[in-house]
Amino acid sequence: MAEYSANLQRWMDYFHGDHDPAALSAILHEDVVFHSPIVHTPQRGKKVTMMYLGAAGKTLGGDSFRYLRIFDCGDKAVLEFETEMEGVHVNGIDMIEWDGDGLITDFKVMVRPLKAIQTVHGSMKAMLETMGGAKG
Repeated sequence: MAEYSANLQRWMDYFHGDHDPAALSAILHEDVVFHSPIVHTPQRGKKVTMMYLGAAGKTLGGDSFRYLRIFDCGDKAVLEFETEMEGVHVNGIDMIEWDGDGLITDFKVMVRPLKAIQTVHGSMKAMLETMGGAKG
């Protein structure tokens, strides 16, 4: 098992765990900023970030999801991932930044190729609508 910084380890524990909303809430700063690969404006605040990350976990986080490469810089990390959605190969990165207290202050997701972005968009939009909230 790889050894990560304390910050990244908390993310990995959440991610590889049961995706408990309380565990996610505990690692997010109140003023966290989420950058979606679909929505052009940054989404600000814990509530909306939890909604997006929760929806992503339910749509992208299937059995095929895996992190390929991890660049752990202590207070910042870049995690390349791949998954398959509806027969479409999705490749992307999560860019995460933590404050001095180990809380996530910035979370950016980038996705490629174009067909993957279109698939993610459709799935995320549907999931967010069922969750009753944010723009997709």
